Amino acid sequence: MTEEDKRIAEMGRPQLGEICRLEVKIMESSEFKNTVDKLIKKTNLSLVVGTSSWREQFIEALTVSAGGDDGDDDDEAEEKLPSFGDYIMHFLTIFWKVLFAFVPPTDYLGGWACFIVSILWIAILTAVIGDLASMFGCTINLRDSVTAISFVALGTSVPDTFASKVAAVGDKYADASVGNVTGSNAVNVFLGIGVAWTIAAFKHMMDGNKFCVDPGSLGFSVTLYTCFALVAIFVLMIRRVHPKIGAELGGPRWAKVPTTAFLVSLWLLYVLISSLEAYDKIQGF
Repeated sequence: MTEEDKRIAEMGRPQLGEICRLEVKIMESSEFKNTVDKLIKKTNLSLVVGTSSWREQFIEALTVSAGGDDGDDDDEAEEKLPSFGDYIMHFLTIFWKVLFAFVPPTDYLGGWACFIVSILWIAILTAVIGDLASMFGCTINLRDSVTAISFVALGTSVPDTFASKVAAVGDKYADASVGNVTGSNAVNVFLGIGVAWTIAAFKHMMDGNKFCVDPGSLGFSVTLYTCFALVAIFVLMIRRVHPKIGAELGGPRWAKVPTTAFLVSLWLLYVLISSLEAYDKIQGF
């Protein structure tokens, strides 16, 4: 390198100028702050569900909020206003909103107060729904077993269905979606039946009686459900190993639409066959 090249290279080196101190003033931008607040609010709503006070819970219960998300990420976009349908749904559900606002906030006792009271509310509502379903079946001349596998099961599983749908859309591998389905059914079977029957067994033991449950059509219904569940798992495994699908959920339209129709038809067929066996139209065991 020549002297001229060295001189030119040194001219490009950083040098300390006359001003060696700099004062930086950070001014708050209201527009940027509003945008960040909206993003944080959306993140908290999608990841954390919780409240810190009863006042906050009652305000949320009495406030009409806009349902759905239009996906508008414009910084200058105004808050979405509630629609006419949102007002209708609010007044139809305001009793339940105010009722469940009495549940302790999630910040109390590390969340245990909310958890325990929520479990108690679930137990109370389950008993009420069971009696209402029994009376509804008696009114329209449906047996309890048929009412249980149709209306009651559908009503208790629809929230899990929507939760699984949201999890499937938001999760890359849909693990939360499948885990929610299996986990909710495991809780229903192990806790819903186990705890209830354990309490009933202790109650009968204290009264000096034996606790016996008439199986009725339960054995046939559970066996049929197990067979259909194995068929559904087999279909999911075929979709996984299929070279043009490679996934249990979603995939090309030619694959996901028939799969959806097939799985729904399995449920309808299960309800139909179980109902026919309950009314002695076909022979069970």
